[in-house]
Order: sequence, then structure tokens, then C-alpha cells
Amino acid sequence: MTKPTIVVMPGDGIGKIVLPEALRVLEAAGFQADYVPADIGWDFWISEGNALPDRTIDLLKRHKLGLFGAITSKPKQAARAELLPALQGKGHVYYSPIVRMRQLFDLDICIRPCRSFPGNPLNFIRRTPDGFEEPKIDAVIFRQNTEGLYSGVEWTDPPKHIRDALETHPKMKNFAQVAGPDLAVSCRILSRPACRRIIRAAFDYAKKFGYRSVTVCEKPNVIRETSGMVEDEAKSIAAEYPDVALRSTNIDAQMMWLTKNPEDYGVLVATNMFADIISDGFAGLVGGLGFAASANIGREVAVFEPTHGSAPKYAALEPSIVNPIAMILAACMMLDHVGHSPTADRIRAAVAKVVAEGKVLAYDMLRLAGGPGVLSRGAAATKQLTDAIIAAL
Repeated sequence: MTKPTIVVMPGDGIGKIVLPEALRVLEAAGFQADYVPADIGWDFWISEGNALPDRTIDLLKRHKLGLFGAITSKPKQAARAELLPALQGKGHVYYSPIVRMRQLFDLDICIRPCRSFPGNPLNFIRRTPDGFEEPKIDAVIFRQNTEGLYSGVEWTDPPKHIRDALETHPKMKNFAQVAGPDLAVSCRILSRPACRRIIRAAFDYAKKFGYRSVTVCEKPNVIRETSGMVEDEAKSIAAEYPDVALRSTNIDAQMMWLTKNPEDYGVLVATNMFADIISDGFAGLVGGLGFAASANIGREVAVFEPTHGSAPKYAALEPSIVNPIAMILAACMMLDHVGHSPTADRIRAAVAKVVAEGKVLAYDMLRLAGGPGVLSRGAAATKQLTDAIIAAL
């Protein structure tokens, strides 16, 4: 099998900590690749006015495969204030580099597995007449990654021609007296081809891995046009998969049901913002963002990442205390993508063994507030947890 080249983008904060730990696990598992480091994140925004430099874009174009850590992101005024003085007033606008990557390379299919590891003290439990039970959770969320509310089409104080166009809609009369500077508009834009692609990907996955249903999670009773389009396409595509049931829930009701009977759900699919919410909700039931990994897959390029942020308050701690498992699981998703699933399965089994044994646990798994004192209270340092996973291999 050809040795792949992987663009390695640690990013900011704890991304610089957990990504090297994932590479240690890959090496210990016998996976061979060429790793090309690439620049991304807040330091490059401050020094260059661009958090995703063109040189990094060029590397992704060339090698088609990326492993990404985490980024720091701040509101536009705060971001602008941190630019070097020489860049101030030059028209630089901060854009999230991961969102920009998704748009540039049309990484429209996002896959977020949320699976419980037996023995994880953070797993969801519920009361029963006889005590408590811990249902097995195996939910995989398919997120349309490039459209919807993340399309980036928005304004504060819309230009006159935009406002004039909006006011042709009768519902805009409710805002007729609102002054321009007091009006903000974000567009939720969907295209039928993108809806079809993410829904078909969800059904293909369900069929391949034996899931009994695909649940479309939208809000068609209120957001009638966009969510309605998703529902219509799901019904059309579902007819091609007679062995996979199509289910439909509203986003608000889904957030209640996932904390009542999460084991009832297998594959779920939704537009960008709704799937982001659902995936974080399910992640909270299987250990939190320390266990949440994500794949961003386009027709040519794919980038894999944990879904947690850069957690800057933990980045400076020495030794590091952060949980590297989400980053390691993201690396496993990358292995699946490049045809190394047996190696990915070995790593996931090693993670499962360490979690089940319960001897080496990160501070979050011990339900401790993060800080330098957690090591004296029994928490494992980042390197210790990685070492235990490597030993379990």
C-alpha cells in the first residue's frame, strides 16, 4: 500500500499538545506515513493577518489529506485588536481557518461518531426501578458542512440593495422601523445537490455498517423552505434503501430524546448548525469533547480533527493534563479513510482497554476541575495516558 503524505496542522493551544500524541500512537501501531508540518491558527492571524496561509492551502491541494488539532477563534473586534500594529487598518478580516478549509475544498461531508466506551465514568446513566443502567450509545452524526448558517452570507447594517431585496418579503415588515446599524442578517442557504450528497452518505454508511435507521433532524414546521428541502430529499433517497428506516425529528425534541433514550439512535443527518448541536449533545453522553472526533470529507481532500477547542488556559500547564483521546480517535478516522481500518481498530481497542481498566484516566474522566493540582489527585498527565494506550497495543 502506498505510504500517504499527511499535512499536519497542530494549530493553537492544546492542539499543539494532542496532535503529537496522536502521531506517537500511529507510529506505535506501525502506521507509516510522511508528515508535512503546516502553519495554521492564531499566531499567523496576528503576524500575517491570515490564520490559514496560502502555503498551507497549497500543501492540502497537493497532498489531499490533513490532520488538524485546534484553533483559537475570537469575535471580529477582539481579533482585529490583536493584529500587529503594521497590519492594523489594512482591511484584514478574521475567518475561522477550519471553516475556511471546509469552504475552499468543499469538505461538505462531516462525520462525527459518538460511541460509548464501557467503563468510562463519564458515560450516560439513568435510574431504573432497580437502580441504574448504562445504555450502550452508538450514534454517528452526518453534518452538512459547508452550507446552512455556516455559508458565511451575513451582514450587520445590510447594504441598501440587500435590504431592499429583503423587504420584498412580507415578513420583513416586522423590521421596517429598525435602523440599519441595529439590524443583523445571517442567511441559511441550502442547495439541493448538497442535501442529496449528505443524506446519501448517511444512508450508505447505515447500510454498510448495519444501522437500522437514519434520523433526519431538522425543523420543517418552522423553517419550512430549507428544512423542508432536507425532508423532501431524505424521503426520495430513503426509497432506495428499503432495509434502512427513515425517521424524522425536530431539533428541539431531539435534544430531549437523546438524554432519555440515546441508544435508540444510530445514524443521524442534519444541516450544519443543527448537526453541530446534536453531535455535541451526544458527545456529552459518551464522555464529552475529550472523546469526540470528526472527519471533514470532500471529493478530493479530507481533514480529520477532534471537535474540542484550543483550551488556551490548559495549554501552558506543564506537564500537560489534557485528554488526547479525541485526537487519537480522529487519527483513527483518518486511517479508515486511507484504507488502514485494521490498524484503526487496534488503536480503538487499545483505547477501550485503558478506559475499561480505569487505572490511567485524564482529569475530565475523574470529574475534576482542570488545573495543575489534578495530578496529585490521581489524574494522569497527557503523556501518561498516551503511554498507557501504546502499552495496550
